[in-house]
Amino acid sequence: MKHTSSGPAASDKATALALTPVSRETEERLDRYVALLLEWQAKTNLVAPSTLPHLWTRHVADSLQLLSLAPDAKSWVDLGSGGGFPGVVLACAMAGKPGAMVHLVERNAKKAAFLREAVRITGAPATVHAGDIADIVDRISGRIDCVTARALAPLHQLIGFAEPLVGEGAKALFLKGQDVEAELTEATKYWKIEPKLHASRSGGQGWIVELDRIERRIPSAK
Repeated sequence: MKHTSSGPAASDKATALALTPVSRETEERLDRYVALLLEWQAKTNLVAPSTLPHLWTRHVADSLQLLSLAPDAKSWVDLGSGGGFPGVVLACAMAGKPGAMVHLVERNAKKAAFLREAVRITGAPATVHAGDIADIVDRISGRIDCVTARALAPLHQLIGFAEPLVGEGAKALFLKGQDVEAELTEATKYWKIEPKLHASRSGGQGWIVELDRIERRIPSAK
């Protein structure tokens, strides 16, 4: 894909796939997904326009790196999927994995429609749940291995959303920015947690917060 003012540069894709290598089949699915996103971006704001020239590194690779932190996970829940990061990207990468499924939770109707189309054209193992996070999380059945979120809410709120799933054995992987320490400080007012921090591979000052246990500190935390 040639570089234009409205799309990513070819060099950006190469950089992203060097950071987070994928199979040829996964790359083809991601190409279809990125093309669809650029088409919809013109009418629905799915990602910050300023990030489009670096869409592959800023968004695709940023999402793909989660797989290395949970290599055996098959069933994922992505909270506030929005434009599909990380949920659709994860589903594209796991399309050949037996039993793989990504639950994409999104309350915005236009974004949910985009997610359904992205799942359709990529053939990725994912299903879209349109509605409020708290309601959807309570209705998702079966074992969940991982719960994710990116650019959705402050950490203490994400922990509240994820608590029911982590309580049943899921791992939480939250993509956060440079203010992660301040968010962790705030979160510990409400939750007893033992976070593991991983520096993002995709550059910038991003971090991944990994949580395997969540305990409510005060009854009103939710």
